[in-house]
Amino acid sequence: MSKRKHRDVPQEKDFTGGMINSASCSFVGTTGERVLDEKISALAKEIDDGDSFCMLAELMTTAVRISRGSVSQGDFKMMNRAMKEMRISSEVFHPYSHIKKVGIFGSARTNPEEAEYITTVKFAERMREEGFMTITGAGPGIMAAGNEGAGRENSFGLNISLPFEASANPFIAGDEKLIDYNYFFTRKLSFVREADAAVAMPGGFGTMDEIFEAMTLIQTGKAVIYPLVLLDAKGGTYWKFWNQFIEEHLMRLNLISESDFALFKVTDDIEEAVSEIVNFYRNFHSYRFVGDKLVIRLQDSIAPNAFDNLSREFADIVKSGVMQQRGALPEESNEIELAEMPRIVLRHGRSDMGRLRQFIDAINESKIV
Repeated sequence: MSKRKHRDVPQEKDFTGGMINSASCSFVGTTGERVLDEKISALAKEIDDGDSFCMLAELMTTAVRISRGSVSQGDFKMMNRAMKEMRISSEVFHPYSHIKKVGIFGSARTNPEEAEYITTVKFAERMREEGFMTITGAGPGIMAAGNEGAGRENSFGLNISLPFEASANPFIAGDEKLIDYNYFFTRKLSFVREADAAVAMPGGFGTMDEIFEAMTLIQTGKAVIYPLVLLDAKGGTYWKFWNQFIEEHLMRLNLISESDFALFKVTDDIEEAVSEIVNFYRNFHSYRFVGDKLVIRLQDSIAPNAFDNLSREFADIVKSGVMQQRGALPEESNEIELAEMPRIVLRHGRSDMGRLRQFIDAINESKIV
């Protein structure tokens, strides 16, 4: 199959796939003092006379209420530092928002001569060849392997301050794309928010935490769907046994749905892992919700007969009405770069995200115009 060239179209990065923001300021709230509220509103408009001044006013109001509320000095410092870490993360990633990125998780204790390390280097090299940048936790082991394979120019490092395993690896140390975090939750937010795919190599508690959190956020619709690949070195059984546990316990006890298995891929083949990620963006570009409508943006329109087949096969994901292939909705005018992209629009119940992932896969396999 010949490789199709994708249009390099940036999008507003909303990892929740949330709804179009309202221009109304009704959500701002109050400090409890009318005069102060008016001063905050006026200052917000002076600083930002665009569409974001309402959110700026809300943020300022929240800060005032925190400073005057029932929070300890320690809590106040934590909230302030968390906000600063999120701000810094956005500033570092912003210049690269038009480039797709893959997050790599795995053990900090894997040595360079081990098969898992070598596999990670080769995988990151292949993703660089496919035009992806790499995000790692900046530490040693698998993290170092990811940065080594991607190369410094194509790497991000999200370093966490710990009593051990905390220094940045030499492949990202000193780089402007290295970010230091005090809190795991702000670090994990950046991983999920900025990545367009995630790959987990064998690892310990941290790796389990990261992959399960990403999977849970996607399963519950709190984060947009993207490829999750659980990659072993050739012949490895780490993720195979993990998958066996999922099947024999979670699935057998009806704690998850069968369609949830569509949310991740277990493999020990580097090329299969690369294909799982690259093919996800073969025709699918992104999606977001506009009110109760799910809007899926495509690289190319789907042929009419193929779209009819899709509509019949996936009628179960439509909450009400019918699935349509059309242009941009009027409410999407805030994303000018995506205006010319064809859309599939349907009312979706924001449940069974595994089935939605299957729909995206089917879109990518469908004949285009």
